[in-house]
Amino acid sequence: MSTTKDRAMSQSDPNLPPAGLEPDSGENSPQPRRRNPSEFRSRRWFGPADLRSFGHRSRAMQMGYSPEEWTDKPVIAIINTWSDLQPCHTHFKTRVDDVKRGILMAGGFPVELPALSLSESYLKPTSMLYRNMLAMETEELLRSHPIDGAVLMGGCDKTTPGLLLGATSMNIPAIFVPAGPMLRGNWGGKTLGSGSDSWKYWDELRAGKITDQDWLGVEGGIARSYGTCMTMGTASTMTAIAESVGMVLPGGSSVLAADAGHIRLSSESGRRIVEMVYEDLTPQKIQTRKAYENAIAVAMAMGCSTNAIIHLIAMARRAGQDIGLDDFERYSRKVPVIGNVRPSGNTYLMEDFFYAGGIRGLMNNIREHLHLDCLTVTGRTLGENIEGAKIYNDDVIRPTSNPIYGEGSLAVLKGNLAPDGCVIKPAAMDQKFLKHSGPAVVFDDYPSMKKAVEDEDYPFTPDTVMVLRNAGPQGGPGMPEWGMLPMPKKLLKMGLRDMMRMSDARMSGTSYGACVLHVAPESFVGGPLALLRTGDIVTVDVEARSIRMEISDEEMAARRAAWKAPERRYERGYGWMFSKHIQQADQGCDFDFLRTEFGAPVSEPVIY
Repeated sequence: MSTTKDRAMSQSDPNLPPAGLEPDSGENSPQPRRRNPSEFRSRRWFGPADLRSFGHRSRAMQMGYSPEEWTDKPVIAIINTWSDLQPCHTHFKTRVDDVKRGILMAGGFPVELPALSLSESYLKPTSMLYRNMLAMETEELLRSHPIDGAVLMGGCDKTTPGLLLGATSMNIPAIFVPAGPMLRGNWGGKTLGSGSDSWKYWDELRAGKITDQDWLGVEGGIARSYGTCMTMGTASTMTAIAESVGMVLPGGSSVLAADAGHIRLSSESGRRIVEMVYEDLTPQKIQTRKAYENAIAVAMAMGCSTNAIIHLIAMARRAGQDIGLDDFERYSRKVPVIGNVRPSGNTYLMEDFFYAGGIRGLMNNIREHLHLDCLTVTGRTLGENIEGAKIYNDDVIRPTSNPIYGEGSLAVLKGNLAPDGCVIKPAAMDQKFLKHSGPAVVFDDYPSMKKAVEDEDYPFTPDTVMVLRNAGPQGGPGMPEWGMLPMPKKLLKMGLRDMMRMSDARMSGTSYGACVLHVAPESFVGGPLALLRTGDIVTVDVEARSIRMEISDEEMAARRAAWKAPERRYERGYGWMFSKHIQQADQGCDFDFLRTEFGAPVSEPVIY
């Protein structure tokens, strides 16, 4: 019988794979060196024959684990963002057991570590305020515990970038499990899409076109199952980006939350992460510049959320890649929108997208725009992952020869109103506003704007450019999703459903309309938007990628000299730290002290 010391110090034969883990024999697959368990991080906690490791082992036994359950096995953290106030992740309470099952099958030791759930529906003033908190929590959970690899469970908008930001900085093997889209909504025989149809029918109610009873029916029918928004909102955008960067198993970002395939995806991800630990396949080996260019191309083709720009820039820079607005503009000019899903499309939802061929099918249709040699969590290349992918409905996932919009989903505009850039979603707006000049009506806060749009005597016209400022990263605070400013009731009753709107805020990925967003620098820190006045003419030209206010440089300088900075909103705590260190939208809204220029993070804690 082995002693405690024998168990603590035992090592597997370095020439043999552990039970249940056979090398991939695929003809084109790389054959990485397999690590010996003596190289695992967790070995520093559980391995040494000293008093400190005695404490670690005895506490594991206190929880009912036997030494055989962790000895010579990779310890896999499951970072779970389930909570009772996170409707998108309701199924994670049981899916975590499926992930654990896969880890155990592959010979790993699973441990669940709960993290911030970041519910888009309930978190105020905005979940964006806390994305970086989740990123820091994820990084420190993985650093401070005896963890060899991680399964990241997320999907609701900010959880995907938050988890990936932290795991990328920590840089131990990690794989992402998307929550998956919910089932399509239904009301009165009509198919409903979350978010998009909320705005649509709210305007119809305000215009007197539907009744309060109708509105109640929409409320009860628009979200029929667990899972993320089933439109091409930020959730589906970011999980697709996670897959196109290489961090999700092939096709995993399209699988519906309520489909049995999602259970299998969870278990398979658990099995795969164990193998990744032996291969030492870390995020920064996967997340190259080419991988992020793939993500931009896929986002443009999908009809992505405008939020993709902020999150993707932050994620890329955590991986040491210099992705910026110019990269989005470059791909916007050459990759058309072929994902015919609301809000860029008019009919289909993510359920249709999944059955039409999903993300693998879409990527196969734009393979000429992708770097197919990029490594992924499978240990194979992106090209191998999408080989043979088929399209089953070419109206849902179009060929590039028949796009729903001839350029990419997003366009980056610059000019004297946004010297560092702003973004608009041309594929999801009334095309008459692609080139527009009109007088600004400027609001300094959300309540005053909200009051004005209900006032039918307020001087809005169809040409008005409605502006909301002080809603950016610091001004919001946290850059809330206020950018799809509500249509004035006066214009709704005239039969209008779109107008030119502008802000330094974001908007939901499920939103639509002629909305200029992410104006940088934001007004709260003295960006030119702070100098705009009601009555000034604003000119937007999407084809020319320009935006400006029609005042002279001398007038601009005079207004700047008279501008006074507003008071900061926080005096303590996380909010104070956020306001001191948050970067602007064009830089990804990460904290400045988390930039890679600050140096590599300390990956190993002191164990004494």
